[in-house]
Amino acid sequence: MSNMPKFSLSDLSERAAWLGSRAELYFRLVRLHQPIGIWLLLWPTLWAIWIASDGQPSSPVFAVFVLGTIVLRSAGCVINDLADRRIDPHVRRTANRPIATGEIRPIEAVVFFTVLMLVALGLVLTMNTLTLQLAIVGAVLTVVYPYMKRLIIAPQLVLGLAFAWGVPMAYAAATGGVSRTGWLLYLCALIWVVIYDTQYAMSDRDDDLKLGVKSTAILFGEMDLLVLAGLQSLLLVGLFLLGRSVELGAWFLVGLAAAAGFSLRQFYLIRHRDPDGCLIAFRNNAWFGGAVFLGIALDYILRVD
Repeated sequence: MSNMPKFSLSDLSERAAWLGSRAELYFRLVRLHQPIGIWLLLWPTLWAIWIASDGQPSSPVFAVFVLGTIVLRSAGCVINDLADRRIDPHVRRTANRPIATGEIRPIEAVVFFTVLMLVALGLVLTMNTLTLQLAIVGAVLTVVYPYMKRLIIAPQLVLGLAFAWGVPMAYAAATGGVSRTGWLLYLCALIWVVIYDTQYAMSDRDDDLKLGVKSTAILFGEMDLLVLAGLQSLLLVGLFLLGRSVELGAWFLVGLAAAAGFSLRQFYLIRHRDPDGCLIAFRNNAWFGGAVFLGIALDYILRVD
């Protein structure tokens, strides 16, 4: 017994401190301290759940999609940082990410990504077969997107395909299929992703040009403001037509009017193409998505038959 290792309180304190520091690194890796990505991924999914269920979503579907959104967004952050581990150190905004600094090794990130994807799989296995099949497509899009920044001139389109994929999945989970209305909502969500990720890319445009990273901010060039204004208008019209097709009323229009106000605010913020202003505009989209959802939810709650 005398040969057994002894642990002092100081040893336990040091180990606890080490575990705490590692947990903090992984917390930063999946950007839980920056929940904007969760909101941007969640809002279109909630729009779809509420519309597909006629304003009466089931608790299991709601819980699975909220948890799944958080897990999948976390996995997306990990695979994105893995793909960008040689780029991030050269970009002011991303230089302190844990993989870029070497605080988390690539192999650790791969293991963590695998665990997150297995958790997501476990969640979606509680849904129907079509939802599971769509989830597999979504997983592929999640893995593919980060590498598109080196291959195609508009990687934001691929991100749009991935980030909006919760819409057909939500329809499948709620109704067993995806209606034309569901695909229209998917198109609206895709356009929205291109809008806010272009705003995001505008904040990195100078660094991306030096590093050879492609983005719609670079593709649009001096036409960026005009193109974004056109896309914002198209998005609002698309959402209006969606509301008409599912017979949403006055409360939805109020929410859509508020969303239009946030779109104007974003355009004001990016008008000088200042990187900080573009980031603020990007984050403002959380309010845009929330306004649309609130309009949808209130319209169903306060609907008079």
